[in-house]
Amino acid sequence: MATQRIILVTGATGAQGGSVASHLLAGGKFAVRCLSRKPDSERALALRQAGAEVLKGDLGDPASLREAMKGCYGVFGVTNYWEHFDGEFRHGKNLIDAVAASSIRHFVFSTLPHAKKLSDGELDVPHFDLKARLEEDARGRDLPATYVHVAFYYENFLAFFPPRREADGTFVVGVPQGDTPLAAVGVEDVGGVVQAIFDRPEEFRNTTVGIVGDDAPVQSYAETMTRVLGVTVAYRHVPREVFASLGFPGAEDLANMFDFNRRFIPNRRVDLERSRELYPKMRTFESWAAANRQRLRGALGLAAAAS
Repeated sequence: MATQRIILVTGATGAQGGSVASHLLAGGKFAVRCLSRKPDSERALALRQAGAEVLKGDLGDPASLREAMKGCYGVFGVTNYWEHFDGEFRHGKNLIDAVAASSIRHFVFSTLPHAKKLSDGELDVPHFDLKARLEEDARGRDLPATYVHVAFYYENFLAFFPPRREADGTFVVGVPQGDTPLAAVGVEDVGGVVQAIFDRPEEFRNTTVGIVGDDAPVQSYAETMTRVLGVTVAYRHVPREVFASLGFPGAEDLANMFDFNRRFIPNRRVDLERSRELYPKMRTFESWAAANRQRLRGALGLAAAAS
């Protein structure tokens, strides 16, 4: 049997990287090498047990990146704004530098649109714009790359934007999205699309692929949660200025993100159709919510439902 080509996955103990590593391991076409700051952690151990090679390394350590890429065919790269904030840009540059200095033949890089440019300078969305600047840098070097723009996670309704209980016992999701569809995806499905991209390199090099599992107004997501959970969940549009003034870290960034989506991304139907073609098992929000009913109930502070 010919030696399998190796793909290095960064962020493999996190959400996106973990999804990519899982799908590549299950697919069996590539050997998987994972970079981890904590190679003895529980998640790193699980990757080893699933068949991955796990190396100690860090996006903040260029030497570890260059070492990890030795002998690799491809790299999946993802950076984390919410952990490192402005430091994300340095991490991304280190990753791009290492790819450029290596013999990598396919680099799949998780980036996002440039909200500030697309809004003609009006809306600052740092967690979008830093990734967009990294994409611009990589494109300027003519790397053999594919750029993936991953939609809002379904899982955000579990942690960052869970419906909040009102005095009357109903629940409300309040964000500045208006009636414009909000593209979203289950993080576990991201790797299915990325795997297909690695399987079809010539088709996707130097392109951008949007990864989307559903594209519906937030009102529709609320109605789905109502059906699945058996409690009333409603949507309430919160003006951008009001959301930005809530005072929690990142409030203005997120307010601008939703307002950018509302005003400048009317829909992502093309991305949705392409994602389903690349990964036919892509889940709608309803199928994801049904499978995660107990987790959603927990996020809302509801008792576990009888099975």
